Amino acid sequence: MKLNKDIIIAIDGHASCGKSTLAKLLAQTLNYTYIDTGAMYRAITLYAIEKKIINNNKLNANKLISELYNIKIEFLYNPQTDRTETFLNEQNIEKKIRGYEVSQWTSHIAKIPEVRKFLVTLQQELGKNKRIVMDGRDIGTIVFPQAELKLFLTAKVEERAKRRYKELIEKGEKVNYEQILNNLIERDHIDSTRSVSPLTPATDAIIIDNTNLNIEEQFSLVIALLSTRFGQGIECLLR
Repeated sequence: MKLNKDIIIAIDGHASCGKSTLAKLLAQTLNYTYIDTGAMYRAITLYAIEKKIINNNKLNANKLISELYNIKIEFLYNPQTDRTETFLNEQNIEKKIRGYEVSQWTSHIAKIPEVRKFLVTLQQELGKNKRIVMDGRDIGTIVFPQAELKLFLTAKVEERAKRRYKELIEKGEKVNYEQILNNLIERDHIDSTRSVSPLTPATDAIIIDNTNLNIEEQFSLVIALLSTRFGQGIECLLR
């Protein structure tokens, strides 16, 4: 089933509020391409960690900037998992970038103007033909201000910390709830106060507070929005 026009769906929001889960579900339902911009920043963070650009709890931003064009990020289909995964310089890093060490540094990497410029250019290229669902922090404000549907997801930080803690524990990470909560508070502050592309809803974004919503409820809400805006027939996708 198709919409009555090809569109871009931009999903922005706070850390650990379920942006990627919703984006993947929408992309699968609409037969669109899902693009995880957070994975791009995580990939650069992993590069910085592995190349010792982050070392002894310090980030050498100038060194990272000088090496940006040595970094190649791709999203390639993995038939074994039946999903698109993140590759850094031809190496599958999907699992590596989801750990706590990468998470705690990603917002620091993302506030570097040169990093954002480098990745925004790549993101815009990936979406030039539309038919994408892209999630991140500045998709509706900077990357695709012309996106036909803009969503901004948020939730209380305590609820987001619970979700993230559960996710990491299930992956075998040794973390505690307070550690996760403090990290999210710090990430929210960095994301919202950085000088370049701070996290803020686009003026025409639909804000969804999912503190008390499960993924099925969020999905149904967005499908209803799409049906209202882009014609008859999309409700058939739910059958």
